[in-house]
Amino acid sequence: VFHLFLHTRKKMSLFLFLIICQCAINSVKTHSASNPNILLLMADDLGIGDLGCYGNRTLRTPNIDRLAEEGVTLTQHIAASPLCTPSRAAFLTGRYPIRSGMAAFSRVGVFLFSASSGGLPSEEITFSKLLKQRGYATALIGKWHLGMNCESSNDFCHHPLSHGFDYFYGLTVTNFRDCKPGQGSVFLKGVQKSLVIPIQIAGITLISLAIVQYIGLLKVPFQVLGYCLLITATSLMVLIFFFYNFRHLNCFLMRDHQIIQQPLSYENLTQRLTKEAVHFIRRNTDAPFLLVLSYLHVHTALYASKNFRGKSKHGLYGDAVEEMDWSVGQVLDVLEKYNLSDKTLVYFTSDQGAHVEEISSSGEVHGGYNGIYKGGKSMNWEGGIRVPGLLRWPGVIQAGAYIDEPTSNMDIFPTIVKLAKAQLPSDRIIDGHDLMPLLQGKVTRSKHEFLFHYCNAYLNAVRWSARNSK
Repeated sequence: VFHLFLHTRKKMSLFLFLIICQCAINSVKTHSASNPNILLLMADDLGIGDLGCYGNRTLRTPNIDRLAEEGVTLTQHIAASPLCTPSRAAFLTGRYPIRSGMAAFSRVGVFLFSASSGGLPSEEITFSKLLKQRGYATALIGKWHLGMNCESSNDFCHHPLSHGFDYFYGLTVTNFRDCKPGQGSVFLKGVQKSLVIPIQIAGITLISLAIVQYIGLLKVPFQVLGYCLLITATSLMVLIFFFYNFRHLNCFLMRDHQIIQQPLSYENLTQRLTKEAVHFIRRNTDAPFLLVLSYLHVHTALYASKNFRGKSKHGLYGDAVEEMDWSVGQVLDVLEKYNLSDKTLVYFTSDQGAHVEEISSSGEVHGGYNGIYKGGKSMNWEGGIRVPGLLRWPGVIQAGAYIDEPTSNMDIFPTIVKLAKAQLPSDRIIDGHDLMPLLQGKVTRSKHEFLFHYCNAYLNAVRWSARNSK
């Protein structure tokens, strides 16, 4: 009886041990599926035709292509706007930028100055705010371009830290040509055009007053002429001073609320952004995190570090693309190193299509390739809004699949909010739709019957995916 008791006890112990192990495994799987890490990679002005996974055969992008091999490739992925500021506002909020006031009525549809008083409204709810409430560690590394201050130079009402990010390392505006010596200016021609007529009017007015005064038709005090001349000269001097010092005033690197480099240096900048991203992941291996790595590549001014300069077949633009791909590889490797790949949803995209007209002062092409699609950045032709859309989550979403259904960068908002078990806002319209049923093959049709395409605040086109037709 004693031997039978010992034998039974060993079997029971083994049985209980197996049950505990299975419960632990199930617990890990449940945690992974309900609170995954979120890694969002956004390029700037990258063309859909620049990547190997979308057909390019002359640029080397093995790490980005790896996301396509191990995940889903969206072939009809659409940016909500063909410009940086409104597209990124839509991405963060899941809403058309016109709903949040992030669509301009003027020709300039983006923020040009760090001192601009506009920005993403405080009332807007970003996915970073909602995930932070769910206990996620949140960080934005790289480009923001959604404003900084409202009333004063230090209220930071539009800053990333005011929109749900715990940590920020990057630029509040963008990397203009003016930020890099020898790369020309995005303002010069526009300023010249804007100033020609006012200067002509001022000149004609002063000359006319002088003539009228000289022939005696009208007596104009010389003080008036002097004041007019002084105001005109002072205005011109202020403008010249500002644009001469633009790089020092507008191009700087921040960590949280502190400026750590002014003016910005492009030396090893991508390595610095990558290092910050890697360190953030290492600090948060035991808790869910949201990391938005928002590359400056391949917006002009273009740059590439020594290890990549002159190595591609497409000049400085190709060097920049290949350096960005290297950075993606570094981030994926650290996920692998800490066994986080299966617990992390990775998304790669661009904020809009390639800036096809970009030519350097020396005549080198600095714009990308949008494949078969017409147009590019700032246009609502397909080349301006159809962007890469790659999602990877091993064991949860399909691997090596292609989805040719209309999807939007606004869809990321409801997708990751639901994965984090957060509540979608009920007091406003969310234009994006949860992508998970489509990514997992549970449905075959996108929820987007219509997608609206705006040029700033003006409707240009509507994409219709008829429900009763293929």
